[in-house]
Amino acid sequence: MAVDSGNDAERLREWSQSVGISLALVTLASSLIAVPLSAAGQLNLADGQVTAWVMTIYTVPCVLGLVLTLIYRQPLLLTGNIFVLIFIVSLQGRLPFAELAGASLMAGAAVVVISSLGLADHLARVIPEPVVVGLLAGSTLPFVAGIFTGMTAEPSAIGAAFLAYVLGRKYLDARVPSVFLAMVVGIAVAGILGRFGGGDGGGGAPPLLTSPAFTWHAALTATPVMVVLIVLQSNVPSLIFLRGEHYHPPAHLVDYVSGVGTMASSFLGPSGLSLSLPATAMVAGSDAGPHRYRYRAVLLSYAIFLAMTPLVAYAAGAAEILPLELLVAIAGLAVIGVLGMAVKRISSGPLTLGPLVAFAVAVSDASMLGLGPYFWSLVFGVAVSWMLERDGIRELRPGIKG
Repeated sequence: MAVDSGNDAERLREWSQSVGISLALVTLASSLIAVPLSAAGQLNLADGQVTAWVMTIYTVPCVLGLVLTLIYRQPLLLTGNIFVLIFIVSLQGRLPFAELAGASLMAGAAVVVISSLGLADHLARVIPEPVVVGLLAGSTLPFVAGIFTGMTAEPSAIGAAFLAYVLGRKYLDARVPSVFLAMVVGIAVAGILGRFGGGDGGGGAPPLLTSPAFTWHAALTATPVMVVLIVLQSNVPSLIFLRGEHYHPPAHLVDYVSGVGTMASSFLGPSGLSLSLPATAMVAGSDAGPHRYRYRAVLLSYAIFLAMTPLVAYAAGAAEILPLELLVAIAGLAVIGVLGMAVKRISSGPLTLGPLVAFAVAVSDASMLGLGPYFWSLVFGVAVSWMLERDGIRELRPGIKG
């Protein structure tokens, strides 16, 4: 009996670890819905388009990832790529929604080709990952700055949200994601002060398909950035982390599923499906329990998100009711960690000048030959690093010759 009791206690502890990680992950990921909602007005989206777009972030990755995780019994957590989402929203309406969907579809096709030909390593050689991080920092900075810009219009709600974020980071982050705490406090204060909009919240809008539009402008401006964010910024480092935790992930299949999933999701809205390094670190690390059972946290997370799918239809209504400045501020709080990671990565070397150039161009309003700053961010950043930081590139990729 004592042995059985001990086994039961151990099983309970293992499941509690899985449940704890999955709840933290779901809470954090739910907070990120503020990012697309903050852009819905800029892109003039119908309620059904907002519903469909949110499904590309949560529902579609869950379905595909659930199959992978059950087959391989490994923590393969597919998500709507937050970096791609930040990039899309940071374009601030410069590309129509349908053209973004077309660029996303082309990006998915490119990822499939890269996977089929085994070109991920070659892509990493040509486009150094720190340059991609520089672009990411530049696209993230306006979100973080928006926290404080928005305080002019909504000082109480955003101020309370920011304070909750800081206190949460200091005292509660191990148990409650601080951005979720900030969202709850900010919305509560806005409600108490009567700052909600006049919308009725909608009655639940069914998903509305988008017909992708293909233009050279979108293909050159958005598609290359989406590809490198899916492959280099997300899948490659996540797979490396999984191998470091003694898993054997199906690397080519993960890239292939990312590409196919991105293509399919593009009819619901622009997207990027991939592994996520922060999320992978949560579900594949030691905090998720014994090595052989860590995939349970992934399955639980998928189950929760799939159960929440009917609520997606009310996302557009939330965007109409909540003050836009508060949504932008919450989105900024959600990506502070991304900006911090990017700045740290840039400053730590071995490449600094190329990433800094990529960062500066991404922040700018540069537009040449009809192409926006994110395309030129990659071009200038990569060119500068290859011309002036060849030793650093060799340090990153020892097989590269001078």
